[in-house]
Amino acid sequence: MPITAISEKLSVSTQPSIEDIQSLRDKGFKTLINNRPDDEDPAQPGTQAESQEAKHCGLSYAFIPVTASTITEADVRAFQRAVDESDGPVLGHCKTGTRSLSLYLIGEVLDGRMSADEVVEFGGSRGYDISAAARWLEKQGAHRPQVKGFFDKRTWSVQYVVSDPATSKCVIIDPVLDFDEKSGATATVNADAILDYVRDQGLTVEWILDTHPHADHFSAAQYLKEKTGAKTAIGEHVVDVQKLWKGIYNWPELANDGSQWDRLFAHGETFKVGYIDAKVLYSPGHTLASVTYVVGDAAFVHDTLFMPDSGTARADFPGGDARVLWKSIQDILALPDETRIFTGHDYQPGGRAPRWESSVADQKKFNPHLAGVTEEEFVALRTKRDKTLPMPKLILHALQVNIRSGRLPEPEANGKRYLKFPLDALQGAAWE
Repeated sequence: MPITAISEKLSVSTQPSIEDIQSLRDKGFKTLINNRPDDEDPAQPGTQAESQEAKHCGLSYAFIPVTASTITEADVRAFQRAVDESDGPVLGHCKTGTRSLSLYLIGEVLDGRMSADEVVEFGGSRGYDISAAARWLEKQGAHRPQVKGFFDKRTWSVQYVVSDPATSKCVIIDPVLDFDEKSGATATVNADAILDYVRDQGLTVEWILDTHPHADHFSAAQYLKEKTGAKTAIGEHVVDVQKLWKGIYNWPELANDGSQWDRLFAHGETFKVGYIDAKVLYSPGHTLASVTYVVGDAAFVHDTLFMPDSGTARADFPGGDARVLWKSIQDILALPDETRIFTGHDYQPGGRAPRWESSVADQKKFNPHLAGVTEEEFVALRTKRDKTLPMPKLILHALQVNIRSGRLPEPEANGKRYLKFPLDALQGAAWE
């Protein structure tokens, strides 16, 4: 197994055998990063075998599977984190080492430590063809939004800051307000991390956008509005969700006209992020109010689509509908194949690092709920699977906050806030 030193901390290699992994510790390595998807080659050990052997040998292990045509910035950042967090030398591998080197070089360019013009020469001097990474960087340089994802491990949620590099104007999409259901405590750790990033990058927040009222985390929209002065917005069908949950909560005083947001977007409405055009697609099915925000070449779909290895969203919440979800997904897949798809959750199948960016082409080709699947097959698959899924643990906590744009209940006479929790309101859900 030839090993090529790339930096003081990183080396790359071809596919190691189990015996090769056993020798890495003796060579001084502390971490092994596998950048190769499983089942590329019948002879490869696969991530389960590699992970077990690495652990047995005292090595840290990271699984960040990529192909040359589907590398995303999220993959690059995951690779950088794995290297940075290692307490010693790191070996990255794929089939030949090219993808591992590409992830490193793209990160160097994105962070300003290397120019895009230097990438091909750097790879060539070490025997690697890095033309795919050069093409990736060329495309990245085109006028399109800069997308920064923030992953919340507690709720598996991804929040976004989407900015126009030319104007430094940005929007925040689906921010999380921290909540611990065991203690009833709230916090602003996620939202404050977003504010830190906005400040550090010199950005101006124009909009705080919800894709829908979330069932698995509290929205930080109101908190961020108070901190930034930006306007809040959501799809206009939030009023239908408000009416539905007004009844579930027996909440006669709830205003169900969407007035808790500054703007309610209709299907097809447009707005701007700096100079970049943005539009709204109504995407019901997961909920009555779900929308997709298309900003330049990036579509923010939240729960409608997951990463291709994770399928699609459930459609059994109050107001959900699998057939309607199918039609919404087809509208998203009608966008250009190169459109970047950013999802709102990632449950890390196979123990891989969190990922949240794919493309329309990836979804069509690799998503098992969509590739070669008819509408009837999708509805049957989705309906059968949804019957086995327990409700999100925070759904009854979160909806009363999120149908009010992230506003917590008003304090009562003793200065404390109280959530209302209906019993037996969601009949038929599976139990854990």
